[in-house]
Amino acid sequence: MTENTQQQPASNPELPTQYVPAEVEGKLYERWVDRGYFEADEKSEKPPFTVVIPPPNVTGSLHLGHAFEHTLIDAVTRRKRMQGYETLWQPGMDHAGIATQNVVERELGKEGKSRHDLGREAFVERVWKWKAESGGQISGQMRRLGDGVAWSRERFTMDEGLSKAVQTIFKKLYDDELIYRAERIINWCPRCLTAISDIEVEYQDDDGELVSLKYGEGEDSVVVATTRAETMLGDTAVAVHPDDERYAHLVGKRIKLPLTDRTIPVVADTHVDPEFGTGAVKVTPAHDPNDFEIGRRHDLPNITVMDERAVITVPGPFQGLDRMEARSAIVAALRAEGRIVAEKRPYTHSVGHCSRCKTTIEPRLSLQWWVKVGPLAKAAGDAVRDGEVAIHPKEMESRYFGWVDNLHDWCISRQLWWGHRIPVWYGPNGETVCVGPDDEAPTGEGWTQDTDVLDTWFSSGLWPFSTLGWPEQTPSVEKFYPNSIMITGYDILFFWVARMMMFGLYAMDGTPPFHTIVLHGMVRDQFGKKMSKSFGNAVNPLDWMDKYGSDAVRFTLARGANPGIDVPIGEDWVQGSRNFANKVWNATRFAMMNGATVEGPLPDAAELSATDRWILSRLNAVVAEVDAYYEDYQFAKLSDALFHFAWDEVFDWYVELSKTTFIEGGEAAKVSGRVLGEVLDLTLRLLHPIIPFVTETLWTTLTGKESVVVADWPADSGFRDTAAEREIGHLQQVITEVRRFRSDQGLQPGQKVPARLDLTGTPLASHEAAIRQLLRLQPEGEGFHATATLPVEGATVALDLSGTIDVEAERKRLTKDLGAAEKEKAQATAKLGNEAFLAKAPDNVVEKIRGRLTKAEADIERLTAQLAGLPQG
Repeated sequence: MTENTQQQPASNPELPTQYVPAEVEGKLYERWVDRGYFEADEKSEKPPFTVVIPPPNVTGSLHLGHAFEHTLIDAVTRRKRMQGYETLWQPGMDHAGIATQNVVERELGKEGKSRHDLGREAFVERVWKWKAESGGQISGQMRRLGDGVAWSRERFTMDEGLSKAVQTIFKKLYDDELIYRAERIINWCPRCLTAISDIEVEYQDDDGELVSLKYGEGEDSVVVATTRAETMLGDTAVAVHPDDERYAHLVGKRIKLPLTDRTIPVVADTHVDPEFGTGAVKVTPAHDPNDFEIGRRHDLPNITVMDERAVITVPGPFQGLDRMEARSAIVAALRAEGRIVAEKRPYTHSVGHCSRCKTTIEPRLSLQWWVKVGPLAKAAGDAVRDGEVAIHPKEMESRYFGWVDNLHDWCISRQLWWGHRIPVWYGPNGETVCVGPDDEAPTGEGWTQDTDVLDTWFSSGLWPFSTLGWPEQTPSVEKFYPNSIMITGYDILFFWVARMMMFGLYAMDGTPPFHTIVLHGMVRDQFGKKMSKSFGNAVNPLDWMDKYGSDAVRFTLARGANPGIDVPIGEDWVQGSRNFANKVWNATRFAMMNGATVEGPLPDAAELSATDRWILSRLNAVVAEVDAYYEDYQFAKLSDALFHFAWDEVFDWYVELSKTTFIEGGEAAKVSGRVLGEVLDLTLRLLHPIIPFVTETLWTTLTGKESVVVADWPADSGFRDTAAEREIGHLQQVITEVRRFRSDQGLQPGQKVPARLDLTGTPLASHEAAIRQLLRLQPEGEGFHATATLPVEGATVALDLSGTIDVEAERKRLTKDLGAAEKEKAQATAKLGNEAFLAKAPDNVVEKIRGRLTKAEADIERLTAQLAGLPQG
């Protein structure tokens, strides 16, 4: 990487009058990439800093959630690069098994074909073709945003190298008896025709029906309730609690199952809650996870009543019906037999849906591959408990522990064609062989490979080290593993973060995949509502980038990023950020036109004015403040600190206060020009990780150097001048108070007013020229008549407002306002003096009244001074 030490003359020291992002951003980004700024060298002796991109789906496009997350990661990595770290931001994409297969199947559907018409091999080829032509558009969009990723290292979860990593860890887990094949109840999607994991199920309240059914006859009958009447065809028992005396006479007996020619036993099981409903439950082991466990305890048969498309398969009148059709038909048949005891319709209850296609999932007994997560999850929990891995914000730890401490075995097989095929072969005589990447697969008649593929999260769980070349012990693994941090949304803490923790600790000899997990919230609209196309409030961030520039979108997102908290965002906020970028541009341009420079050493403090010492003191304080916020991942606070320092202190105060010095010229102007150049230099560097494009353009023009991307991060020199800060603080108060008075009198900002300034005995005497310049105050001259006198911070400002205001009208207005303020003070004082009120009122109400009192007292002081300053007579 090119060092940024050589001073180069700026090719065009003149900045355009306006900043037009579209004319700048694309060219700058390509220049950064071409110069290799974002690449990482494993041979470098610099300390490493590594972070991986949460791999977006190959089917995806950039949404605001991506833009938000990428902005935070990019800000962190840009700062670390400037601090001298060998920084690797690892890019790549996920093959997204179900989502990608669905996309390609829809394309085939338009041709009147299905994947079965093509066959497995041809279908997979078709997916690879789609990936090459249409997949991965998000890469181009990441460039628009300014992502500083190492593009030469871009990976894909179906790459040859990553596929080898998947096969290696599968074989290792299999040999360690941590992967097994078994029949269990899984979540089945009848639309996607595959198993899905618990965390891929979305629950929502649906309107259904609760039907109470009578099984058996007379004293040997029992009533059970169900929302899935169609599953009664697969019942193999009724369960009651062993201590429930109501059913003691039935335990061990067999009762008739309606609509069938079968009888089923009544079993006693402690899982049943005798207080819930009738205290008796139907047991369908092949279609309910709790029933499956009861069935295992009582050695009950498992009867599957539906096929993979949720169509009834039991011979009889309901065979061939979809589950929803069968539900209505079975309830009607039971009603005809007098078996319906009660019906509640609609009955609102929580129902699981496939997170991808929104189809109601079906619990289904199925032969699948599983990871035995017990020891892996324990290690993942212990790494956080023992302090090896920190979760930020810390309050999110409880959610993490709540998951890993109660993790069920993970179903990793999916009934798809697109993905990593399970590396297991079955022989003609029942043999099972797991094949590693260096093993030869069995050949010969009768040997077949398992048809399932692995859950997408299985391969993405290896992402922090598979992308570095593992299972080979590559130089990149040596240099960049473990990752430094993981920045991701709290919503995939369970999907992805826990998987990476388990696999990293297992595969990398107990070394966790990262040191720190930084969890951020979700982007919402300005009213706090979830963004969704169905709600009509979804935003394409590219539209905002086109309209306001990428820096404006990035700054808005960063300024809303409080740890672990959702981020509301509206277009007017992006407009405000665009205005900030323009302010940075215009103020820097003005400063450069008026002598701001980085040439030569910074003068000693003794040569500086109080204004110069003040801004340098504040600059160093802000450097320290921003560093502390970065270390605590407080992106909103650091962005806010930079906003107010740049806009308020540098541009609105220091630049304005320096105008007089620049106008007068001479040595003082040269000194202030050098100080202003220093302040702009460091301020632009501080802003660069958040708003990289406008700062790059300005910084390179100001300094003539190669790029701020590889500039040094500002360091706090330790310089502080509290006396100068107090002095300029007094100056700001004088100017602010007089400006407020002028506004109250209805004077135009540019209207000049004769004034006498008495600054004797105050540190403000040396600032008279600046005060007069900023407040548009003319020398008093002949015939000066002080019609208003303002005492501010030990100084006196006398103004001649003759002919500019109606004194009597102004006196009446101020007197009326003063009376209202005194009334407000009296009311607030009375409430705060009422012990009974204070004992009952909420704290926030009391604080609000205290705030009203404080404001009223300040208003009284201000209005009294204004009245005293009006001419008498």
